[in-house]
Amino acid sequence: MVSVLFAACGVMTLALAASAQSPAPSPQIPPDTTRKANARPNDTTSPLPEPFDGASAEKMATQCVTLETEAGSNEIEMMPEVAPESVRNFLNLAATGALDTTTFNRVVKGFIIQGGNLSTSEKWGVELSKRAARKLPDEPGLVKHVRGIVSMARTDEPNSASTHFFILVGEGSHLNSKFAAFGRVRTGIEVADAINATQTDGEKPVKAVRINRAVVAQCVK
Repeated sequence: MVSVLFAACGVMTLALAASAQSPAPSPQIPPDTTRKANARPNDTTSPLPEPFDGASAEKMATQCVTLETEAGSNEIEMMPEVAPESVRNFLNLAATGALDTTTFNRVVKGFIIQGGNLSTSEKWGVELSKRAARKLPDEPGLVKHVRGIVSMARTDEPNSASTHFFILVGEGSHLNSKFAAFGRVRTGIEVADAINATQTDGEKPVKAVRINRAVVAQCVK
């Protein structure tokens, strides 16, 4: 009886220690609630070429993405020198219209707004489903996760980033060297602040702010 009691106390102590070391919330891809029980197997055919496939880092560095949202617009400059495949992915998503009508469906107050969930699009269907299934290589760089940085969301699994991205409105030092920071808000950070201030139920906005259109254009100096 005594040995059993000591064992139980040991388990409880370990559980409390683990809980105390839990990290702050990190941007992750939420579960896909749109998947049907009778979903077809993934299509293994090669994806169709997209506008920035094969583009050099020099060319991608000249491009900016403007997110025209229901709360206003912000312009994001790219950093392909630190995360080239994340930049290529984001430019392709914007240039092909994949981000149009999607929403910022996750908000962590004072920390981030998260978008890029293609299943929130009004155009959701087979093609966007295939696009959302593509995975990116991890590109954790030296860029610090500070206010205004745009980075790729992913799960705890390696190389699991896809289309979900987040914009920091606060500090995120615990994300440094773990997540792929690939862009920076050039103008319109106040729009991200306004989206972050929307009413939420936990981390889910009561009324998610929509990206009406994403536009790729050469950055104006």
